[in-house]
Amino acid sequence: EGLSSFRFRPCIKVTGLYTPGRGEITSLDAGNIDDILNSAGVALVNFYADWCRFSQMLHPIFEEASNIVREEFPDTTQAVFARVDCDQHSDIAQRYRISKYPTLKLFRNGMMMKREYRGQRSVTAIADFIRQQKVDPIKAIENLEEISTIDRSRRTIIGYFEKRDSDNYRTYEKVANILRDDCVFLAAFGEVSKPERFSADNIIYKPMGENAPDMVYMGSLTNFDLSYTWTQDKCVPLVREITFENGEELTEEGIPFLILFHQKDDTDSLEKFQQEVARQLISEKGSINFLHADCDKFRHPLLHIQKTPTDCPVIAIDSFRHMYVFPEFSDFAVPGKLRQFVLDLHSGKLHREFHHGPDPTDSTPEQEENREVASNPPESSFQKLAPSETRYTILRDRDEL
Repeated sequence: EGLSSFRFRPCIKVTGLYTPGRGEITSLDAGNIDDILNSAGVALVNFYADWCRFSQMLHPIFEEASNIVREEFPDTTQAVFARVDCDQHSDIAQRYRISKYPTLKLFRNGMMMKREYRGQRSVTAIADFIRQQKVDPIKAIENLEEISTIDRSRRTIIGYFEKRDSDNYRTYEKVANILRDDCVFLAAFGEVSKPERFSADNIIYKPMGENAPDMVYMGSLTNFDLSYTWTQDKCVPLVREITFENGEELTEEGIPFLILFHQKDDTDSLEKFQQEVARQLISEKGSINFLHADCDKFRHPLLHIQKTPTDCPVIAIDSFRHMYVFPEFSDFAVPGKLRQFVLDLHSGKLHREFHHGPDPTDSTPEQEENREVASNPPESSFQKLAPSETRYTILRDRDEL
């Protein structure tokens, strides 16, 4: 298979450095990273360390893939290949939560995508990946009757525009490129879109479900920040399902999990959990991931907290160090209870109380005198979904370095 089809192990320091060649690669530093990434439609960034053998192995492959892509997309802002020496620029590595080398991250218009490149490290595979990223995510509607046949099992955004060559559509296109993995994007133009435009261009969201009502975007169509925020809110559920397929991606977001474990057919508990997260915790979005998990599939994490599928539904936090159980499931709808559980994680109270028992302010003196010291919290279970050592390896001959 050779070097053109390898995957990596995380590195430890070794001798023998590789000096990057003259390929079509832009070296990023604190002075140029924002300008270069912000002006790039798509950028694939190689976060590397020169002492890492697997970083050295990737350099010539990355450069060759860059040269192939440059021939197909000669505009230097359409597809950028760049690299960051994480030893020299540890601040940048920290900013993007780089914990292993090499890591390939995809950026669109300066925004880092949650899904990093995990494909084969070969010239062909990397070039194909960029080609896929350059495919237009928006499907043009030729006839409004097509809308009645769209797949209602997927979230769909539809834009109705007078013309394609407009600021309104360019903003829509930018948003669609960033959220292409989360929603289906459609667009109608000119005479086709006229019956739906009423007084001006507009954008609507069609939620999942045959009878779910449409939602209309009421903000400025040329304001990217407003448009992106609205679309992301519709396309990316506040409470996402965690599976073994997406677990690695979720752990790489680097923030703790608040998880509802429920039986697959228990949609009632899920709906109530979604409502309470929206009601109590919307301000915490970004500091913790709200997830739900199938009890039967995730028996192992439940065992960590002395639970089984028969105990579901169960709510727990995984901080990537420890797991903490929400004491009484029936209390999660009590105003403020779920929010306080999350705030207690951020303040360190959950960890402190597991080691030392309830804080003095939460118990009477008599209770404090007689209390037993709490046992240590169970170790994190979901951190095991992060990149495994067996994943990063040479396909044919494992190199344990």
